[in-house]
Amino acid sequence: MEGKKKGYAWAVSAGLNAALAAVSAKLITPQILRYGMVVLFNVTMWGCYVNSLKALSSLQATATNFAANFLSSGLAGYFLFQEPLSFKWFAGAMLIVVGSLVLSKSSIEKKTRTN
Repeated sequence: MEGKKKGYAWAVSAGLNAALAAVSAKLITPQILRYGMVVLFNVTMWGCYVNSLKALSSLQATATNFAANFLSSGLAGYFLFQEPLSFKWFAGAMLIVVGSLVLSKSSIEKKTRTN
């Protein structure tokens, strides 16, 4: 179980790094620094994602990474760039989180039954 927790932590970290890449592309002014930060965050994101795949199924890692990226990108847009978040965005975010949880649970149950 400890390995699963680490896997989810790696997947969330991957999603956060992907969002940081997008934020740095918008915030950083000097072109060379902007590209450097985007590359750095993307390389870090892939490293975290690969580590999450060592502990989780590809479905669990991808769904968790996507959910973390979506939520953190949306919240960064709201807090840093004053982008509006409508009720539809929150409803969609909730569906993504619930869907990720369902996919994760079904993947665990399927794996348990096959063993």
